[in-house]
Amino acid sequence: MKSKVLIIAEAGVNHNGDLNVALQLVRAAAATGADIVKFQTFKAEALASSRAGMADYQKKNLNEHQQTQQQMLKKLELKYDDHMVLIDECRKLGIKFLSTAFDFESLRFLKSLDLGLWKIPSGEITNLPYLEFVAGLNQDVILSTGMSDMSEVNAAVSVLLKNGQAKAKLSVLHCNTDYPTQMSDVNLNAMAAMGRDLGLNFGYSDHTMGIEVPIAAVALGAVIIEKHFTLDRSLPGPDQLASLEPEEFTQMVKAIRNIEMALGQSKKIPSASELKNRDVARKSIVAAKKIKNGEVFSLENLTVKRPGSGVSPMQWHSVLGTKATRDYEEDELI
Repeated sequence: MKSKVLIIAEAGVNHNGDLNVALQLVRAAAATGADIVKFQTFKAEALASSRAGMADYQKKNLNEHQQTQQQMLKKLELKYDDHMVLIDECRKLGIKFLSTAFDFESLRFLKSLDLGLWKIPSGEITNLPYLEFVAGLNQDVILSTGMSDMSEVNAAVSVLLKNGQAKAKLSVLHCNTDYPTQMSDVNLNAMAAMGRDLGLNFGYSDHTMGIEVPIAAVALGAVIIEKHFTLDRSLPGPDQLASLEPEEFTQMVKAIRNIEMALGQSKKIPSASELKNRDVARKSIVAAKKIKNGEVFSLENLTVKRPGSGVSPMQWHSVLGTKATRDYEEDELI
C-alpha cells in the first residue's frame, strides 16, 4: 500500500489579517482531518513594489480595480507574534503548522521557528536567491510549479540540488495558478509525468472548485494534496472563491483516505474477503447425466456448473477421453 497522502489545508490569507479568524481556521482544519494547516508569511512592502498591479483574478474576486498589490497585501499580513499563537493552537489540536514565506525577512523568521518543512510557492520558482536560501537548509521542501513549463521546473530543481538540497527531501506539486482554475486548464496528466521525469515525489496543489480533481490526483499517484481552505466562501479576500468550506474539505479528506485504501498494491492477487466466494462463483466439471463406471467421459456426458470446488474446467481437455472409475449421478462433481 502506498504511504499516507499528506493533506495540506491552505488557509493562506483567508483570515484577512485577523488573528481570531486565523485561529478559527486552525480549529476547523484540524476537525477536517487535514495533516497540515498552512498560512502565508510576508511583509507587503518587501513582497510587492508600490507599482505592482493586482492579478486579474484578484481584481475579479475582490471586485476592486484601483488598489495596488501592496495595498491589498497590507490588509492580509499576519504579525510575527500571531504565528506563535497559531503554532500553540496547532500543537494543542494535533495538526502541524506551516507557512510559506514570500520575502527574505519572512524566510529568516520562519527559519527561526524551525518548522522542518518548507513550501516554495509557484511565484518564487524563478527567484534564484530564494531557492538558494531554502536549499542551504537541507530540510524537507515542497516546490509548487504553477505557471511553469518543464524547463523552468528543471532549472529550479537544479538550483535546489546544487545548493545543498537532498533529492530525497524534495517533492514537486503540479499546480495551475488561476483562482478558481477551470477544469479544462488542470492538465492533471502532467503531474505524474513531471514526477517521473524528475525522479521526485509529486503531488497536486488545487485551485479548482470542488473536490474531484484532488481525489483524481491521488488515484494518479499524488502523495501530497494542497487545497485552499476557508470558513466561508462569501467572505472577502482574493482566494476565498477557490477554497473549500469545512464540510467540503472533510469530504475531500475522507475520499482521499478511501482512495488510499482502494489503491492497494501493484500486484494482482485476490483479497482475503473475496476468497470465500471463489467456489460459489466458479465452476467445476460435473456429470451432465448419469455416467456408469468405465464409461468414457465425452462432450455428451460432461458439462461445467457451479460450485467450483471440484475439478477446474481448465482441465477439460485432460478429462475428456478418460474413463470413469465409478458411477456418477447427474450434476455430481467429477
